[in-house]
This record gives sequence, structure tokens and C-alpha cells, in this order.
Amino acid sequence: MVHPWQDTTLPAPERAADLLDRMTAQEKLAQLCSVWPGSDAQESGEVAPLQHEVAERVDLDELLPHGLGQVTRPFGTAPVEPADGAARLAALQERIRAANRFDLPAVAHEECLTGFTAWQAAVFPTPLAWGASFDPELVGRTAEAIGASMRSVGVHQGLAPVLDVVRDPRWGRTEESIGEDPYLVATIGTAYVQGLQSAGIVATLKHFAGYSASRGARNHAPVSIGPRELADVILPPFEMAVRDGGARSVMPAYNDLDGLPAHAHHALLTQLLREDWGFTGTVVSDYFGVSFLESAHGVTDSRAGAAALALAAGVDIEFPAVRCFGAGTPPQDAVDRAALRVLTQKCELGLLDPDWTAAPPTPPADVDLDPPHMRLLARELAEESVVLLANAAGALPLAPGTRIAVVGPLADDPAAMLGCYTFPRHVGVEHPRLPMGVAVPTLLQALRAEFPEAMFVADPADPADPGDADVCVVVAGDRSGLFGRGTSGEGCDAADLELPDGQGELIDRAIASGTPTILVLLTGRPYALGRWADRLAGVVQAFFPGEEGGGAVAGVLSGRVNPSGRLPVSVPREPTGQPWTYLAPPLGHRGEASNLDPTPLFPFGHGLSYTTFAWDVSDVPAELPTDGETTVRVTVTNTGERHGTEVVQLYLHDPVARVALPVARLVGYARVPLSPGESAEVHATFHADLASYTGPEGHRIVEPGALELRVAASSTAVRHRVRLTLTGPERIVGHERRLRCEMRVK
Repeated sequence: MVHPWQDTTLPAPERAADLLDRMTAQEKLAQLCSVWPGSDAQESGEVAPLQHEVAERVDLDELLPHGLGQVTRPFGTAPVEPADGAARLAALQERIRAANRFDLPAVAHEECLTGFTAWQAAVFPTPLAWGASFDPELVGRTAEAIGASMRSVGVHQGLAPVLDVVRDPRWGRTEESIGEDPYLVATIGTAYVQGLQSAGIVATLKHFAGYSASRGARNHAPVSIGPRELADVILPPFEMAVRDGGARSVMPAYNDLDGLPAHAHHALLTQLLREDWGFTGTVVSDYFGVSFLESAHGVTDSRAGAAALALAAGVDIEFPAVRCFGAGTPPQDAVDRAALRVLTQKCELGLLDPDWTAAPPTPPADVDLDPPHMRLLARELAEESVVLLANAAGALPLAPGTRIAVVGPLADDPAAMLGCYTFPRHVGVEHPRLPMGVAVPTLLQALRAEFPEAMFVADPADPADPGDADVCVVVAGDRSGLFGRGTSGEGCDAADLELPDGQGELIDRAIASGTPTILVLLTGRPYALGRWADRLAGVVQAFFPGEEGGGAVAGVLSGRVNPSGRLPVSVPREPTGQPWTYLAPPLGHRGEASNLDPTPLFPFGHGLSYTTFAWDVSDVPAELPTDGETTVRVTVTNTGERHGTEVVQLYLHDPVARVALPVARLVGYARVPLSPGESAEVHATFHADLASYTGPEGHRIVEPGALELRVAASSTAVRHRVRLTLTGPERIVGHERRLRCEMRVK
């Protein structure tokens, strides 16, 4: 007999509801629980470096007869050969399935911020590099490939993308973020969601919400921002990823918002996310986030109390291991609600289908998680993300016969290419004898391959061996790590934006030698460069560009790659005086009221090319209804001698509003690849909804009055100003409003 929950012709919510009705209270609760095989936290009750008793030993033989919701990181906890990992996960799923009376498997989740976080898996550029590419289409294709590799070995859910908008780059997790502009974060992040989910992997938005706006840029620190900053800066990326991207899971943040922890925030997790935005997926806790309601936030004094708060707020599953949800007797209506969501998602993944429960998929015998097509994607994304910040007197590209000195502690270190959520830096550091698992050429190795005829000479700043270099390439930046074990990464927050570990002195010595000096930065955040602004021959910025990053940077230095990356975060002139961001109202910019000048050395959106472009903008109607739209047409011509890509950026300036607004904010962009002499026309369709903001009464409004659209090469390099007047009544707009400016290249 086929029960309704097994009938694949019925809608997933209907099948899930039928199954829920057949379950006992214990079976329902089990669907909200997870286990973490092989984890020290699961076995010892501790999670370094927090040392909280946040997980307990779990007797699987006792737990599994009731079923199980999730399996935590079967590949990303310890190194395992990919084929062995697939076989072990399949065996665990068979054990889980066989133990419960409905033959239900668990959902297996993994990290996938820079690719599948598994040993021997392809390592892609970090999300800050995605932002630098200004290329949602490429990010979407990358995510689809990552998702396909995860799905092939039995994984169902990925814990990405991070949609936190950078508010203070001293924050260690800046490298995990896409940028400092909510529109860039929203569009790039949504493309990642769509790509990952097209491969059958549930995307998980994190961290909801406000995590990047912590006081002092400290990890887990309180967030005390105003309602307009929350509504207009922090939330839009999540809204777009839910509404346009169809994201199927959301992870609350560790922080509190004005004293209310996100894991206990009903207004955030239920009213806004579900009732206003229409989200129907699962809310999964950040690791130990439910326990932290007791141990860190102090809003309850028991595990059972933490579970009750989280379930009432809207958290559906406790990650990474059961502790609170298994304590006491949670309210049954909250358990039923959460279990229905979990079962619905399992149904959408095919895990309730008779063919899965009767004969689970056979694990592949041969698994390649770093195949050639993924390395090609990694290289394409790395090449598009490298930003040429400065090029004094055309010092770059380097001539083929140049005598090159390459110096710096990161010049010949593959770790310089990798963010903290790559397997080698996240897990591999705990296994020092373990091979990296994938080939990661260093910049020095890549330069030797890029310049086979060049002479590589000694450090010109070394008085013991002055060398004979035409140019000195100084490679500086970060070493990613976790909780203070790196200069960038989760829990690796910075006191200022001075280059770490005394690397500035190395740059000074190289410049003092008299040899023209090129600075290459391999970092997880922007650093202050004003100290050398007028003395460097060139500056190249890459944000942890991944396994193919060495070749990408070397290609920019040689000219094989014409740089097209643009800054997703501003580069400061001075290392102190934070927080700052280009999204500031007039009083947040340079003025006479303070001696501190926050003007960046290189602004958001900045990036140079080895060719030149001319822009021409057509006329547009001078008036536009408050519910209307108009199209700005920009003709871009490559006036140089080589192929290149221009990035057309559209900013909105609202000169008079009812609240203090950013002087300019990004509302559209497009990459325009052109051969020498070639032209293309960019059509930017701007809807008045994009001028909306949160007004004094707390409503999002579009008001009549003057606007200016700035067609620009960066947030400050304005090519043309299009002045409009919005006419008609003031409108209150909600979550049905337009979120995007449609950009078409013809």
C-alpha cells in the first residue's frame, strides 16, 4: 500500500503533512536534531576555542530508531578520500534509514563557501573575490559546479552564501563577505543561490542578520544599529535571495540585535522572513547558536529554555549536534511546525520517494572533486576578480625580458591563495602531515611559468645581496585562520587596517632600494596603502583567489590577462579611523567639523585596465512617475589597442530626502567585454522603486522630487549625470517592489 506521503504526484507540503500525522512526538522531535560524526565537539562536549559544553555524547543506537534530521559535515570534519567518504556517508544513511520505521534518511550538509569544503576538492576564490568580479553569471555557474560535485557524493545542503554586508573591514569574516554594498551583495549572492540550487543542493543564507555590523568589528559582538540601517543595508541581500533566488534555508546570526539574540528573534525569523517575505524553507541554527542562548547571551538558564526560545522564534533544526532540542519537553505545536518544514524539504529533495527509501543511491566508485572543468571555472573567476589598483607610468604589464625580484613571506606560500573556509586552512591545519590535496601554485611558481625567459634575481633591498633587478614584486597580505590563528578569517579580527606582521617595513625597504616596486596583495580584507601611494610603480589586489589564483595574478602582471576586477570594498588611506564605508550620508564624508578624513585611497568600484574606454549616454525623459521606469542607454567603446572589459556602474544620488541618505549607492552594473574599436550599448532600466528608502515612520517610501543617476566607472569616477524628477504622489512600497535594475548589453 502506498500512503499519501509516498505518492510522488502529490505536492510536497501535502505529503509531509500526511507523514507528520503518522509520527510520534519523539519521531517528530528527532527530525529537528543533527549528529556530527567524528567531531570532537560531539565526543568531548567542547568546541575550541569557546570551550562551552555545547554538545553531548549521543548514543546513535538509542537515537536512530526515532529518525534523524541532519548529518553534519561528513566530509568537512576530517580528511577522507572522496570515494571513501561517499561510501561511508551511504553506509551511515543506510543505518539511519534502516533504524526508523519510515525508512527516512537524514539531510547531509557541508560548508561550500569557497567550493566544497572537503579534502581534494576544488578551491575557488573567496566571496570577496566574487564581489570583485562584478559577474553574477560566472558566480552562478561556479555555484552550479560546486553543487553538482556535492550532490554526486550524497550531500544535500550547503552552508553558503554569506550575505553579510561589510560595515567595518577590521571584522575577520570580511573575506567571507561579498562586499560593502547591499546591491552588489544581493545580486552576486542570489546568483550563487540559484546556481547551487539548480544542482539540487539547498542553499543556506547566512548570517541572518546584522553579524557584520558588530561593535568594534569583533566576532560575536553585540549589534546596535538603527532600524533604517538594518532595513536598507543589512536586509536587502537576504530579501533578494529569498524572493528572487528562492533560497530554501536560512541560518540565524550569533549576534544579538539591540539585545535580542537572532536565534530567539521572532520578529526576524517568523514575522519578517516568513510572513512578509513568504519564505517556506527551513531555518537552521548556526553551530551551537541555540546553546549560546544559555551559555553566551544569558537569556535563559537551561537547555530546555534555549530550545523553547529558539523554536518559538522560528528555528527548525539544531546544528551541529543535538543538545538543547533533546532536553525537556518542547511545546508540541512548535515541534510540529518545525518538523513539517523539515519533512517538506526532505520531500523536495526526493528523500521521501519510494525509490530512495527502498534502494538508496549507490555511492560512486570513482570520485574526482577537482576535475579540469572546475579548475577552469576557478581560473576564470580568479582572473576576473584581480583588481589593478594603480599603474604609475604604465609600469604594468611587465616586459618579457624583465629581470624580476620576487620578495615577501607570501611569495612562495600556497596558503596565501586560500581563505579560512577552504579545507586546507579550515581543517588541514589540524593535520600537518596531510598533503594539501589539490595543486595550488604559489605566485612565485606561477611567475616563473608566466615568464619562462625572464631572469629572477635576488632581493634588491637585501644589502648582503643587492641583486640586479629591473622591478621588485613585493607579495604581502594575510594568512587565513580561525579564532586568532591567522590574520584574517573567523575570529581573526583586526585592531586597525595596517598590513600585519610588519610587512609594511618590507615594502619600505624595497622602495628605498630604488628599484621600481610592484605591490601584490593577497588578502582577506582591504588594508591602508596611503603610506606608499606615491612611491609604488603599481598595485595589484587579489582577495584569496583560490587554487588558480597564482596563475591569475601572474597573468595580470604579464598582460596575458587584462584586469577587469573592481573593488567590492574601499581601500583606506589611513589604517585607523574606522568604521567607514562609501555608503555614508554627507556628514560621513570629509568635512570641516573633524580633522579626520575618511576619504578612501581607492573607492568602491575602482579598478584599472590595460586598455581605454569612451562612454556616451543618451538623453532620457526629465520626469518620471513615482511608480514608473526609464531606460538609460550607455554606449561604451574600446578606444585602446587590446581586448578588455569595462564595468559600467549605475549609482543613485538623492539630493533631498526625509532622512539622511548615502550620497550615492549602487543600483545597477554590467560587464562589457570589447575588442579594440568595438562598441556596445548598455540598457539600464531603472524603476522608481529602486529609489525607495525607509522613511521617518518606518515605512519604505518612494517620494517625489529630484534624483540623479550617476553613470560611473566607480563610486567616485562619474562619467555622466542623468537628472530626473519623480512626479506624482508619495508611495509606500513593500516587499512586492522591484529589487533590480535590469542591465542588458547589446
